[in-house]
Amino acid sequence: MLGKMIADTRLEDGYIQNMNFEYEAFTNADFSKNSFYNVVFGNCVLSNCIFTESYWKKSQFLECKGDGSNFSKSCFKEMIFLNSSLCYVNAANTVWKECTIDNSNFKESFFSEVKFQRNKFRAANFQCVDFFETSLKGIDLSDCIIEGIMVSETFDELKGVKINAVQAAGLAQMLGVKIV
Repeated sequence: MLGKMIADTRLEDGYIQNMNFEYEAFTNADFSKNSFYNVVFGNCVLSNCIFTESYWKKSQFLECKGDGSNFSKSCFKEMIFLNSSLCYVNAANTVWKECTIDNSNFKESFFSEVKFQRNKFRAANFQCVDFFETSLKGIDLSDCIIEGIMVSETFDELKGVKINAVQAAGLAQMLGVKIV
């Protein structure tokens, strides 16, 4: 069903909105430059798909798998990612405004040059994520896995981030501090 709708929107320059998709499976599909309004993806597989320059508003990824997908240059507003796996995704040059990432895995993903505004992160896995030139100021990552994150050599990305004591010890090692 989703495949036909995507094809139709490309022909008609239309939008997909107010739809629920469950148990859909797409791999290596091209959804670039599409817009998704009030769309719920439930238990879907969207791995290695292309979503470059896409626009998302008030949509949800619920228990989905999108590992290896490319979301670069996309915009996310009021999105929810819940219990989803999005490892190895490219989210470079994206905008995230008022989104919630809850219990989702973004391990080894690219979040370079991202603009975050008023987002909530709960129990998210950002292990080995590249946050190069992405300000984390004001973001609460204290409930997230952030081991091995990558930032610039100036560490400017970390200014003002909220973390817990264990995370602080790990980041101190990145800075070359020896804790005794």
